[in-house]
Amino acid sequence: MNIDDSHSADRKSFNIHAILMQGVPRTMQEFLDMSFAGNGLLAWLQAAVWIVGAVVMMKIILPLIIRRISTWAASTSTRWDDALVQGLRAVRWYLVAVVALIPASNELVLRASSERWLSGMATVAFFLQLGLCANAFISGWITTVRQDSLQKDPSTTSALSILSFIGRVVAWAILLLLLLDNLGFDVNALVAGLGIGGIAIGLALQNILGDLFASLSIVLDKPFQVGDFIVIDDFSGSVENIGLKTTRLRSLSGEVLVFSNGDLTKSRLRNYKLMKERRIPFTFGLTFDATPDQLEQVPDAIKKVVDAQKQARFDRAHFTGIGGSSLDFEVVYWMLTPDYTAYRDVQQAINLGLMREFAALGVDFAFPTHTLMLGKQSPIVVALAQASGVPEASRAL
Repeated sequence: MNIDDSHSADRKSFNIHAILMQGVPRTMQEFLDMSFAGNGLLAWLQAAVWIVGAVVMMKIILPLIIRRISTWAASTSTRWDDALVQGLRAVRWYLVAVVALIPASNELVLRASSERWLSGMATVAFFLQLGLCANAFISGWITTVRQDSLQKDPSTTSALSILSFIGRVVAWAILLLLLLDNLGFDVNALVAGLGIGGIAIGLALQNILGDLFASLSIVLDKPFQVGDFIVIDDFSGSVENIGLKTTRLRSLSGEVLVFSNGDLTKSRLRNYKLMKERRIPFTFGLTFDATPDQLEQVPDAIKKVVDAQKQARFDRAHFTGIGGSSLDFEVVYWMLTPDYTAYRDVQQAINLGLMREFAALGVDFAFPTHTLMLGKQSPIVVALAQASGVPEASRAL
């Protein structure tokens, strides 16, 4: 700016000041012309207006806006607007007041150091407020989605919790880098240093990080979910919680089994909750005194008993062979429900029904027996030795 421009700016400022002072009593003008810390009282009042205006807007206008958006969000099926309401509710008036220091400081003539401090405080407050809003937005969206899908898929609780945690960590990390960049730090060197440090931390925490990524694999691939009954090696139980590092099972005997997520992804497990139907094979044997006509009627009797159970579907029944002490049969049927208690109830009813049907047919269940056959043998001649004057004799056995 040249000298002429400077003089024209001064004249323009003076004219504006003169216009504002028109009609103001002289004593008031003298009061407003008073100077504090190198700035007139009017300049201080203008700076205060920025701060007070920001606080008034947060206290009065923002709640009205939030109520309007909440009413509109309640009438829609999307969840983004509900999350937006949560984000707006995270606005803090004192942080906004600190951010208002930037336009307020423009009304004042301050030292360079003071301007840097005010600008730094306002920048920190701005990014902190932005982080609180982003955190509330992510949490609100995750919460509403989890409530909607909890009834359909219980594992959504763990999956969304993990995604919420990761999303908030990423949001805060990005905002921290932006804050440092605005404060004048060399972010590129910082990112490079964090990369090297991240490798070292990753090597030190590889087990923990392995369990963390394993938990993501579990919630995304869904080999099991909360409420499922699973068997892992010699352990079994119902899944109670899928955490970031461990998964907890409640065993049939009541204790809690804790497995690391990394071990679970490496193990072979059986998930009984995913069964839609349960295939049930069983065998039994009949005694050898059963006639061929009786054995021919046995499969039909078995089918009759199984068909009488509403939760079972008959598959097959066969006379499979002649065993060492029984005539062996094999039966296969399907349970229409994976419930284990229902399966045991049906099996009990089938066993009782078979006993009644076989009693009517006149056949008996076999049990392990061994028959010892003794045939007639030629006599064995035993010679008795002579002793103490007794003559030698022979006896035939």
